[in-house]
Amino acid sequence: MRAVSSLLPAFSVKAEKKNVLIVNTNSGGHAVIGFYFAKELLASGHGVTILTVGEEGSDKMKKPPFSRFSEITGAGGKTVWGEPADIGKVLEGAAFDVVLDNNGKDLDAVRPVADWAKSSGIKQFLFISSAGIYKPTDEPPHVEGDSVKADAGHVGVEKYISEIFGNWASFRPQYMIGSGNNKDCEEWFFDRIVRGRPVLVPGSGMQLTNIAHVRDLSSMLTLAVEKPDAASGNIFNCVSDRAVTLDGMAKLCAQAAGLPVEIVHYDPKAVGIDAKKAFPFRNMHFYSEPRAAKEILGWSSTTNLTVDLKERFDEYVKIGRDKKPMQFEIDDKILAALKVPVAV
Repeated sequence: MRAVSSLLPAFSVKAEKKNVLIVNTNSGGHAVIGFYFAKELLASGHGVTILTVGEEGSDKMKKPPFSRFSEITGAGGKTVWGEPADIGKVLEGAAFDVVLDNNGKDLDAVRPVADWAKSSGIKQFLFISSAGIYKPTDEPPHVEGDSVKADAGHVGVEKYISEIFGNWASFRPQYMIGSGNNKDCEEWFFDRIVRGRPVLVPGSGMQLTNIAHVRDLSSMLTLAVEKPDAASGNIFNCVSDRAVTLDGMAKLCAQAAGLPVEIVHYDPKAVGIDAKKAFPFRNMHFYSEPRAAKEILGWSSTTNLTVDLKERFDEYVKIGRDKKPMQFEIDDKILAALKVPVAV
């Protein structure tokens, strides 16, 4: 800004405050994204309404992050429930500047929200996509602009919103950790480590993946809201800026628990096991980098797995999951095939 007079008091131009609608899924790992995003927006002075799919009285709402929605309403946010197809009725009379769809995985689910947003004059439309739509590559990591699977539902959504909105952006997360997440990630490792069981890792264990604290995802989304012109028309890998190996994740979880870990590798095909059912991550290099967010939004990652996993383990113990009776039927089948005994 050009100086008018050195005698005038200094001042700063505050970012425009927005009214943001978050259409939030009622299950799976992505639900916690909307929760953190809402809290960060409210802390920054923006208005927030979360429309959660389904009914407020359902059993799903008894689990985190939904059971912690008082943290949102207590900070001045609003919570409502309903179906995306009825969004016009559920939100009748309300006005918003920004809409984030953190629910739909295909165009059938997102189209009602997108069409309503378009007809309501929404200035900015954001969408939570997935890094899972990238085609496998011989040159990891995945970066924005890499080839995607044309038949993936998220791809159809990205194409549609790019066609009907002047200001849009899509975010592709991978695996995430953070308080309030109700999909097992680090817990899968803790469950075995605290019980003295081996951690079974398919393949060599050197496969790279990306695990981000959900606060990194919410901070990236918040920057897009506060820098709409910069974010417009872009796709962002919504991930941390470091990879971790599958073996490394097991070791870091053991370090967080202060316990030893035995890692056992196996070939899923040789033992007749579907790795998708036996292990929480893909059995391959699945790693993307947040290059666009750094370059375009000036975003930086705060994920520190050593610190973040210690926080998660403390919470794991606090809720008593370390004492919960558990069965490890698939693990036992793999170990039997490998002829590895397990202490009981």
